[in-house]
Amino acid sequence: MKVKGCHFETIWINPDNPAIVQIIDQRSLPFNFRIEDICSSEEMYVAIRDMHLRGAPLIGAAGALGMYLALLEFKGNKVPLEYVASKATYLKSSRPTAVNLSWAVEREEREIKETGSGGERSKQEVVEVARRVALEIIDEERTNCLKIGQHGVKLIEELSRRKHNETINILTHCNAGWLACIDYGTATAPIYLAHEKGIRVHVWVDETRPRNQGARLTAWELQQHGVPCTVIADNTGGYLMQQGHVDLVIVGSDRASAHGDIVNKVGTYLKALAAQDNNIPFYAALPSSTIDWLLSEGAMDTPVELRDGDELRIMEGMNNGRITDVEIIPAGIPVLNYGFDITPARLVTGIITERGITPANKKGIFTLFPEKT
Repeated sequence: MKVKGCHFETIWINPDNPAIVQIIDQRSLPFNFRIEDICSSEEMYVAIRDMHLRGAPLIGAAGALGMYLALLEFKGNKVPLEYVASKATYLKSSRPTAVNLSWAVEREEREIKETGSGGERSKQEVVEVARRVALEIIDEERTNCLKIGQHGVKLIEELSRRKHNETINILTHCNAGWLACIDYGTATAPIYLAHEKGIRVHVWVDETRPRNQGARLTAWELQQHGVPCTVIADNTGGYLMQQGHVDLVIVGSDRASAHGDIVNKVGTYLKALAAQDNNIPFYAALPSSTIDWLLSEGAMDTPVELRDGDELRIMEGMNNGRITDVEIIPAGIPVLNYGFDITPARLVTGIITERGITPANKKGIFTLFPEKT
């Protein structure tokens, strides 16, 4: 996507030094556009845990590249499989909810094990395998997001026809744009493609407390790409739906069950309830790497991150050209800060994947992905 007219993706290997992975440091946005160098698996762990980067597909790619860095930094010509397994466990522990992370790291671990036999592998060989797998994951996620957009844009085209080409108002929550992925995004991919087709779209952007990923990231990237948008307080969406100012809700997902439940940024469940009450279609856009196929009976037992209370206590913003922190809660008051919530399938109109749009149920999902049965 575009940043000041130039194309960027969110993560890549430095072309001049393959021992460095580079990312867009999302903590600095929208005030500063900063590229961060990551030179070790430990630095990648911190980048994932502390949300220098975030978004399910991007976290998966980062985990894969973390494995690549872990193998590069190993001292010796033969890599024990115990080392590979320990690094995989370490990286997966950085964020527990997004299934893409474990999916990507375990894919790396599996392919490394398959390079030979016995308890050790050639360092040169496994580094090459890890690099190849990471780049494959990046390419797949980029392609999947484009396909999600190509399928999802049909929903917007149909709404535009019904409204006689009037503006389609789309509400989204958190950031499921290209900053959360490699390119295009998930929830935003249909929006970008509709905009490029000349369809009149406008996006209601939830601020998404407490880290304000909507206000700081989604609004910024939509602005960079020229898509009209308005930031709203998290609790405004229901009123806008009541007043007829929302035509469609599209969100992303950090984990989905094969039953159709959606795990996403906390607040998503409330948007789904409001959408159902107002007969507004509610879709989740996600690649198949986000589906936890072991959750075939539902996602209600998904481990949900309980994050640092300072994310609620402290707000960060720009003041006189400087980024500053401001405390907004009285000292000594306990804080509970869940990062995600779970939207049951009954509230989800459909799921937009790289293979098409399906009802949020087991039959529809396995029809699209029969190899998973």
